[in-house]
Amino acid sequence: MLYTRKNPICAQAINTTVFGNLNVTKKTTFIIHGFRPTGSPPVWMGDLVEGLLFVEDMNVVVVDWNRGATTVIYTHASSKTRNVAKVLKEFIDQMLVEGGSLDDIYMIGVSLGAHISGFVGEMFNGKLGRITGLDPAGPLFNGRPPQDRLDPSDAQFVDVIHSDTDALGYKEPLGNIDFYPNGGLDQPGCPKTIFGGMQYFKCDHQRSVYLYLSSLRENCTIITYPCDSYQDYRNGKCVSCGTPQKRPCPLVGYYADNWRHYSRDKDPPTTKAFFDTAEEKPYCIYHYFVDIITWNKNARRGSITIKLRDKAGHTTESKIDHQPATFQKYHQVSLLARFNQDLDKVAAISLVFSTGTTVGPKYKLRILRMKLRSLVHPERPQLCRYDLVLMENVETVFQPILCPKLQM
Repeated sequence: MLYTRKNPICAQAINTTVFGNLNVTKKTTFIIHGFRPTGSPPVWMGDLVEGLLFVEDMNVVVVDWNRGATTVIYTHASSKTRNVAKVLKEFIDQMLVEGGSLDDIYMIGVSLGAHISGFVGEMFNGKLGRITGLDPAGPLFNGRPPQDRLDPSDAQFVDVIHSDTDALGYKEPLGNIDFYPNGGLDQPGCPKTIFGGMQYFKCDHQRSVYLYLSSLRENCTIITYPCDSYQDYRNGKCVSCGTPQKRPCPLVGYYADNWRHYSRDKDPPTTKAFFDTAEEKPYCIYHYFVDIITWNKNARRGSITIKLRDKAGHTTESKIDHQPATFQKYHQVSLLARFNQDLDKVAAISLVFSTGTTVGPKYKLRILRMKLRSLVHPERPQLCRYDLVLMENVETVFQPILCPKLQM
């Protein structure tokens, strides 16, 4: 089913003998859906077609293999994937005869569709321009050798979003760069129990598609951080990309292939990148570092909640409580804070210190200096405050001042 800027709403049915409006000299993006137990078209398909045509004048080809994918028996659908790949191979061969180039072929495969893309790429010896795998299917593919699944050699550049690694998705890296939103497990905003109905089963799996969509139309760029593990990312150990001395941070979605200019011959064949998201569209999270130097005589362990407010009264909050921080005398602790909103000019900051205990004595945290710095906008002035005493579980509000220029 072909969509172009000439026919963006109503698709043309095309095949190896009828190309319709397909212009082989332009980029051609194939969208390949996955398992369809009910046979209904994917709810996100229209938005994906529209978004791709919005960002670039290209051919968008929706591969409708619904007759193979629609069955309640997953193994039946899975067994059809190589047949779909063969049909696509014949179609692309004909495009090449008409003057097309493999460099201009881009495949976006969702779930089973990701592995179909890999099979097509393998048939062309990895010469396709790019493959994006959106939560590639895990069941029946986990642990399989590279020729039986998507792998980094299937295209010139392979990027993958893993959003449901503990259920329907594939856990291990499959691309040149593999993105793990929220660690690749439970996605915020998705039902936590079976009482959520069908959404409980498919929400995490589908989130990969919606994160990709947000890169096309939403005015937020989802920045990610190359890292060995989600825990290291959460602890702020992997956020040096994007600084003047380092190369840019990889982006999720349509513009992920900017990373290919930095990845070849410089890194291992695969890069893992981690990031957190908000519960709702457009899912963007804005990262800040909160640097705290304390002067308590004894070490204190606990978590910090930080809230920002601008002059218009907009507020945003971050709880840094995934693991307790240890505050020691004259030692700087750098905490990675994540906010749903990006406030341009912060007028007030509040801090709450907690040890997590509700009984027993209340502790104080004596702060020599607190500094707030934006990771997304490192050019913004850094904000400081000196000589604060936080009573446990009591919100302390203050106006920040600009940090001295000499401070690092």
